Amino acid sequence: MDAAARKVLGGDLHAAAHLTGRFTLRSGKVSGEYFDKYRFEADPKLLARVAAAMLPLVPAEAEVLAGVELGGVPIATAMSLASGKPAAFVRKEAKTYGTCLAVEGGDLRGRKVVLVEDVISTGGAILDARRHLDHAGAQLVAVLCALWRGEGEPRIPGLDAPVFAALTRADLP
Repeated sequence: MDAAARKVLGGDLHAAAHLTGRFTLRSGKVSGEYFDKYRFEADPKLLARVAAAMLPLVPAEAEVLAGVELGGVPIATAMSLASGKPAAFVRKEAKTYGTCLAVEGGDLRGRKVVLVEDVISTGGAILDARRHLDHAGAQLVAVLCALWRGEGEPRIPGLDAPVFAALTRADLP
């Protein structure tokens, strides 16, 4: 996707997800702005555009698209529908009932997997999801996100897999 297309998509994500008001952030700080990522994921046309922007970033050897709970799940599903690649879903923690798994969607032992996330700022959720994939016997080949909100180029310290982003903060208004 070229720079102009990224700016258009970034503008549309911003229009859908940028809220003003009074919001308490996870850090406890109060902000007059909030980026509600679920608003762009709940819009089927925008979600399809995000998935389409992310699909060219999938390495050729990838066999499975694994969405990270919760925000990566709709994107991985949309990418799966568009590409025909199977999806899997990585929970924050294993269920305590039924299959008692942290990774759902089939056996991933020996499979080449791409983790899919909506927004990455620091990568903490990705490192946790990576541990679950390792436990499931999967081989992580890359991480993809719709929006990289971290500093500099997409990279997660402690992760030995490349990180690719459809958009960065610079693509937002």
